[in-house]
Amino acid sequence: MKKTDKKLDNTIRRALTQACEVALKEHDGFKWLTHFVDYARFPESLSILCVFDSDEKLAIADKDGMSAIIVNKLFDAGITLEDYRKKIRFNTEESCSRDNGGKWKRTLH
Repeated sequence: MKKTDKKLDNTIRRALTQACEVALKEHDGFKWLTHFVDYARFPESLSILCVFDSDEKLAIADKDGMSAIIVNKLFDAGITLEDYRKKIRFNTEESCSRDNGGKWKRTLH
């Protein structure tokens, strides 16, 4: 990873950590999030996965509110996430356990 990519990754991680902290307080059932990015195609390649504990909690989650937290924290860090409805995905620990025996690597690929 190039030095500039590493700095950008740190910026993204800090912004998403802040978003995660807010979401944990405001969104029942939210557990964690992660991101994926190809720095050669940044920012178009940036995508985020938000994980809830159960299918039931995800079904009633305020996904737009959750997305707004992420978009705003990234924006505060100088990163614009365009077309966020395609860039922010949602899943559950319950579905990963059911479909892939709890193996997130299989779920994510």
